Amino acid sequence: MRVAVVGATGLVGSTILRTLEERNFPVTELIPVASERSVGNLVKFAGKDWPVVNADTAIAMKPALAIFSAGGSVSLELAPKFAEAGCRVVDNSSAWRMDPTKKLVVPEVNGHTLTKDDMIIANPNCSTIQMVMVLKPLHDKYHIKRVVVSTYQSVSGSGQKAVSEMMEQRAGSTEHHVYPHRIDMNVIPQIDVFTDNGYTKEEMKMVLETNKIMGDDTIKVTATTVRVPVSGGHSESVNIEFREDFEESDVRNLLARFPGVIVVDNPEMKAYPMPLDAAGKDEVFVGRIRRDYSQPNTLNCWVVADNLRKGAATNAVQIAKLLHNNGWI
Repeated sequence: MRVAVVGATGLVGSTILRTLEERNFPVTELIPVASERSVGNLVKFAGKDWPVVNADTAIAMKPALAIFSAGGSVSLELAPKFAEAGCRVVDNSSAWRMDPTKKLVVPEVNGHTLTKDDMIIANPNCSTIQMVMVLKPLHDKYHIKRVVVSTYQSVSGSGQKAVSEMMEQRAGSTEHHVYPHRIDMNVIPQIDVFTDNGYTKEEMKMVLETNKIMGDDTIKVTATTVRVPVSGGHSESVNIEFREDFEESDVRNLLARFPGVIVVDNPEMKAYPMPLDAAGKDEVFVGRIRRDYSQPNTLNCWVVADNLRKGAATNAVQIAKLLHNNGWI
């Protein structure tokens, strides 16, 4: 099993390597791929050092699987070339997510839609992944009408440079290059660029990707995405309006039984999900579950996940595991 990781030296790429190892994915030969300036550097995996190669070398090595985390332009250029060589591609960028010919997959939610003909599979946006993990079991029973979500997203979602910049600001620097404003001791209500409708690309990703993953365009979604001075882990305040009424106890039971979701909801003990507690974990945590008394059939909840794990690397490796279990790689 030859496995290429494109973008292996980046923040998500290194998390993918760690996740492959932790989950005992049957890698017999690792092919770390990065830009020309990194070629020849060594990447440690499964107790061995593996040399970084460029994309052309990797394709010539005929990997069975390639997991991409190198940005949209790289994915648009290289993913088809890997696929043409018979390699299955799981792509972490936004390049293929809304392509009608490509599946957008969260295994617990719509993994059953994958087929042996799917050569390029898109990994959803990190914030969308953790939200649909909570929406899925509730939609199946109560049928979601509308979702209003506000996100509190960590700087690790922008890569290692953003984390370093925040820590430098914390140490006294006044420089900012990654974001349009200082992020330490601040909150920035902009993630990605603004579109013509006044929403950012990140907000529209959550709208469009949710409909595609859930397989239901009747679910209305509106989002406000915000960058907060937290090094890792994304949080979301989610307001969900259903077509049918619910009992809070039933909601908790449905969520607790759903694979990959952990309910942390005990206000008396001040127990609720927080990014610090989700760090390094693969599950999605949900708490502050309560009825919205301002209108019928509506629920509030708080959703937290490690954006580098379930929000990126873990979900990609889970997709790869599905492909392997089905005998397609």
